[in-house]
Amino acid sequence: MRFQKVTLQGFRNLPLCEVELAGRRTFLCGANAQGKTNFLEALGYVTALRSFRGAETRALIGHGQAQAGLAFGLEHETLGASRIMITLKPAAREVMWEQGRVTRLGDFIGRFPTVAFWSQDNQFLRGAPALRRRWLDLTLAAMDPVYLQALQSYTRAVAERNMLLKQGRGDAGTLEAFEHELGVHAAVLVAGRRAGVEAISALFHAAHQRLVPEAETAGLVYAPDTTAATASEFAALQAKNRPRDQLLKSTERGPHRDDIELLLNGRPARQFASEGQQRCLVIALRLAQAAYFKAKGGVTPVLLCDDVLGELDPSRRERFWASLEHDPQVIATGTSLPADADGWQVLQVENGRVLS
Repeated sequence: MRFQKVTLQGFRNLPLCEVELAGRRTFLCGANAQGKTNFLEALGYVTALRSFRGAETRALIGHGQAQAGLAFGLEHETLGASRIMITLKPAAREVMWEQGRVTRLGDFIGRFPTVAFWSQDNQFLRGAPALRRRWLDLTLAAMDPVYLQALQSYTRAVAERNMLLKQGRGDAGTLEAFEHELGVHAAVLVAGRRAGVEAISALFHAAHQRLVPEAETAGLVYAPDTTAATASEFAALQAKNRPRDQLLKSTERGPHRDDIELLLNGRPARQFASEGQQRCLVIALRLAQAAYFKAKGGVTPVLLCDDVLGELDPSRRERFWASLEHDPQVIATGTSLPADADGWQVLQVENGRVLS
C-alpha cells in the first residue's frame, strides 16, 4: 500500500495541507511542535479509525474548528487506486470510500494498514498493562472482524455491569445475565489473544534477530488475568467475585486486566533490558506488527516513523533498513535530515504548513 496524496483541513494544528507523496521514502523535517507528528497521526487514522497516540476525536479537531477533514489517495495491492474521505466532528465521524459511506467498522478497519513507530513507544515496556493491551487489541482487531465484534461487545458488557454495580441496582438475576454475556465474549478474546500472541511472538523474534548483532533472543508472552478459558468458566468466575465487585463497585477480573510480557533472553525486558535494548525491542515489535498485517491481510503496511530513526546509532539504523520486507512506503520525521537522506522526498514542516 502507498499514500499518494494527502489533504488535511482543520486537523490538529494543520489548517490546510495538500501534499503529493512521491516514491517510497518521505521525510518531514522541522522543529518540534510544528505539526510533523500530527501529519503522521492523520495518516495512521485510516487503519483503525483511531489515533495511534490514543487521543479522543475532540482533540484531533483544530482549535476553534467545528470539524476536521481528511482525504487520502492511495494505491492498494488488492483494491487498486482508492480514495478515502473522513470527516471528524466532536460527537460524530463519517467515513467515505469507493464502496460508499462506511456504516460498520468491521467492513473498514484493517483494510488500509499502517504501523506507527513513535517516541512514546519507549513507555511500552515500563508503562501500565492497559498500554500493551490496547496495542494487542488494535493489532488483532484490525485483521479479525470476529475479534473486533467480541471486543466491542465485551467492553460494552463490562461498562453496563459496572454501572449496575456503582448504582447498587444489580440484583442477582440481572448480574447473572451480564456475567453470562461477559463469559461468551471473554472466551473469544482469550482464544484470539493466545493465538495472536503466539503468531506475533515468532515474527517478533525474527525481526529482533535482524536488528541486533549480539546473541540476544526476544519473545512475547501472553499473561491472562485468569486461568478461565470457556464461557462457563468466565461466568462462574464473575459469580464467585460478585460480592467483592459489589463492594468495589467494579468488575475486577477478566480479559480487561490481561497483559503481555516482552522477554529478552528469556527474562522480563522491563526489568533486565538496557535503554538501548528496550528501544530495539519495541522497534522489533512494530516490525512484527507490520509482518503480521502483511501475513493476515496480504497488504504491505505503510511505516510511519516519528523521530525514531535518529535515536538509533548508524549500525542499528542500517540494520533497520536491511530488515524491512516487501519494500514498504516509509514516512519519517525528524528535526534534521538523516545522514542517508539521498533518495528521500523531503518536506519542510513549519507552523502547521507542509512545504515541498
